[in-house]
Amino acid sequence: MPNSELKIATRLYFAQQGNRRNSRPAVRVALAGMIVGVMVMILTICIVVGFKQTVTNKVAGFGAHIQVVSFDNNNTYDLQPIEVTDSLLEKLGSYEHVVCAAPFITKPGMLKTDSAFQGTVLKGTDYWDFFARALTDGTVPEKANEVVISELTARKMRLAVGDAVTAYFVDDTDIRARRFKVVGLYDTGFGQFDELFIVTPLETARRLQGWEDNTFSGVEILLDDIKRLDEVADEIYFATVNHLDDKGYNVYYVQTLQEQNPAIFAWLDLLDMNVIVIIVLMLLVAGFNIVSGLIILILDGVQMIGTLKALGADNRFVRRIFLIQAALLIGKGVLWGNVLGLGLAAIQYFGHLAPLEAATYYVSYVPIAFAWGWIIAINILTIIVSLLILLLPSMIITKISPAKVMHFE
Repeated sequence: MPNSELKIATRLYFAQQGNRRNSRPAVRVALAGMIVGVMVMILTICIVVGFKQTVTNKVAGFGAHIQVVSFDNNNTYDLQPIEVTDSLLEKLGSYEHVVCAAPFITKPGMLKTDSAFQGTVLKGTDYWDFFARALTDGTVPEKANEVVISELTARKMRLAVGDAVTAYFVDDTDIRARRFKVVGLYDTGFGQFDELFIVTPLETARRLQGWEDNTFSGVEILLDDIKRLDEVADEIYFATVNHLDDKGYNVYYVQTLQEQNPAIFAWLDLLDMNVIVIIVLMLLVAGFNIVSGLIILILDGVQMIGTLKALGADNRFVRRIFLIQAALLIGKGVLWGNVLGLGLAAIQYFGHLAPLEAATYYVSYVPIAFAWGWIIAINILTIIVSLLILLLPSMIITKISPAKVMHFE
């Protein structure tokens, strides 16, 4: 019968699930090992992908995915000005996957109150989506000389919404002071940048610099898909490499998010190695447990194996019976591993129950992202690896002799 192995295997499997034989606790341990392995792999993927996405989005909020700046930029926030015409801005915003192309101006300076002072970077922009989402008090600036500052800066400088603060900016020939009104506080949890940036309307920063209407520090370009970063950056590079300013000079330089923050993204790349190590270890644990479960099932079914062989069943027929049993066990382990892994991930996604130290990890809780492609791949890989690992121990069946089994019986 073509389905004999399946019928026998399923009857044995469900019969084994319902009795109290000595082998059942050991099989339960094997099943638990499979469940824990799958659960840990799913949680690892969800946490690492969520962490990388969260940190990347925060870094992009301060500096965008791609920047077009002066070719003479010196990797500081005191950028040389470039001319950005309406036609260039329109062209930069027309590429596929580009959400926004917005000019910006940055100017390093120093904040000072009666009780404290600290270095800062004044950023002028008219694109407020990121900072509006991060606001904890007040509003985004709408008038000249209004700024939003971070809660971290506000605590250090003892400032609140409605207070005034003086900022000092150093030029080649003099020091200029400007009085700003704090109209909002933001908190991204990214202390490295929160402590640095105060943000004001673009026109305020332009007047401070004394630049013309079409002159900026650069253009920030946001994408809808970070996976397209290199592709869009190349397109923008070739679009600007031959673009001349009004003086006939090619002054445009394109840099990506990773190029702006190499240390942060080198650190994030190390997480990928951690994921690989964890997945390999969990696959080995799951494989070891399912192998032990198969061996126990075989040893527990020695008499049945002898009987089947005595009735004319060959080794392949008997091996398939036990491999199907093991496959059912693997399926149950993978199913419950997914239920527990995705369940815990969903609880953390909605409840933010597991906290983190924001000063160290840039986020205040463990972030979660449901990377379904990776989760499906993990499930498929677990099933395939487990089944392949079972092929060798299933060879034990070929060593079982019907004569010896009946003799001992």
